[in-house]
Amino acid sequence: MVEKDIMIFKQAILNEVEGYEFYKMAAYNAENAESKKTFLDLANEELKHIDWLKDALKKLSVDPQDQTTLALLENPPSPDIFRWDQVMIKQASMAVSVFGIAIEMERASVEFYKEAMEITSFDTAKKLFEILVKWEQVHLEQFSAEYDRLIKTWWSDQGFEPF
Repeated sequence: MVEKDIMIFKQAILNEVEGYEFYKMAAYNAENAESKKTFLDLANEELKHIDWLKDALKKLSVDPQDQTTLALLENPPSPDIFRWDQVMIKQASMAVSVFGIAIEMERASVEFYKEAMEITSFDTAKKLFEILVKWEQVHLEQFSAEYDRLIKTWWSDQGFEPF
């Protein structure tokens, strides 16, 4: 595997570490047990992503064109683990901020993996990056839907009704 591909995986792992730390911070600032658990679940999912990426890098480092690499990797952890109905943040500004940042993180991840697909010269790596684009896109859609719901609460708190 060439250096540029290794760097893509290293950056992907770092991106997941940043997500992990962000969701831990959100859990720390949540005011109820359900919200805290949801954010800790998100943080733990980021840890699973880190492990998955490390495993993919290790396997691809042996032979990046080996198509069996995809078969040897377990599917990425399901991105559909969230119970948004359990997320309750009393301060609407905090909620909007958390989800606004999460949306930008996921959007950046989608773009990162799309660019990685264009950069790599290895078909197996392209397929892995395609999986990761889909993975992060699911998160982006979930966070965007929750943000849209929360923004109405924030507008109401600011006296911006009717909206």
